[in-house]
Amino acid sequence: MMLNSQLELFLFLSLIVFGLAFSAYALYSHFDKSKRMKHFTTIDEPLAKKPLFVELLDKVESLFSKSDNDVADKFYAAGFYHFKYANLYIPAKFTLLIGGAAGFYFLSRHLGWEQNSGFIAIGVWVVFCLIAPDAYLNSRMKALRGKLSSQLPYLLDLLAVCVQTGMTIEAAMTYLSKEMSGFDKDLAQLLKNTNDRSRIVGLDKALDELYDQVPTNEMRSFTMTLKQSLHYGTSIYGVLTTLAADIRDVTMLSMEEKIGKLAAKMSVPLILFIMMPVVILIAAPGVMRMMSNV
Repeated sequence: MMLNSQLELFLFLSLIVFGLAFSAYALYSHFDKSKRMKHFTTIDEPLAKKPLFVELLDKVESLFSKSDNDVADKFYAAGFYHFKYANLYIPAKFTLLIGGAAGFYFLSRHLGWEQNSGFIAIGVWVVFCLIAPDAYLNSRMKALRGKLSSQLPYLLDLLAVCVQTGMTIEAAMTYLSKEMSGFDKDLAQLLKNTNDRSRIVGLDKALDELYDQVPTNEMRSFTMTLKQSLHYGTSIYGVLTTLAADIRDVTMLSMEEKIGKLAAKMSVPLILFIMMPVVILIAAPGVMRMMSNV
């Protein structure tokens, strides 16, 4: 009983210290960023001095409200293009965390669980709530980037055909974004977003934003090649067809490299799970005879 109470006190103090350290680091990062941003501001008028407590509350509030745009960008990058409740992601996440932890605590008290079992259940729930949603979004984001990169050669071929018929690159992107929405909504949304941004900030900046959204080697080759073609006035049709062929060749080479590494990766399971049991089966009868004779 004494050991359980000491363990409970240790875990409670550890959680408090971890929470305080995380809060202090977040506040320090925010203050440091605000201090560095003052060098780029041009407003010299003195602001009204707020009390320290009110200023700290404002800083803490800004830490959570500032991340709404980041959360919205993460949902968009994960394929949720029309998700309207990104601002509720963090509050819902921590509400679920606290509510679930409280539920596990009262459930453990009601069912008579041991304290260690209750703390383990609460710890697993806390880790799950903190890691699982972001891990799910990151996995969807990586899968979507891989899908877009793998479909990029087909998009380049379609763009080349449209350009060869006399369309501009912007008109070709607009046409393909409408035609591809029926069978590949991700590529259609990518083209639509890039085309909309090109009308506002220009195609050069829109291509940079496209690479920021899908930072893969294939997309970097596409954006850099297209920007150079637009700057120097070279033929876009030849550039697009050549780039599509190059991306297919690189994809084939990477696939052959993975296949070549597969033999080395399979050697360890082959030795552990096939060769070792075979050796044991061969040597076991002789060893058993020797032991029986002794």
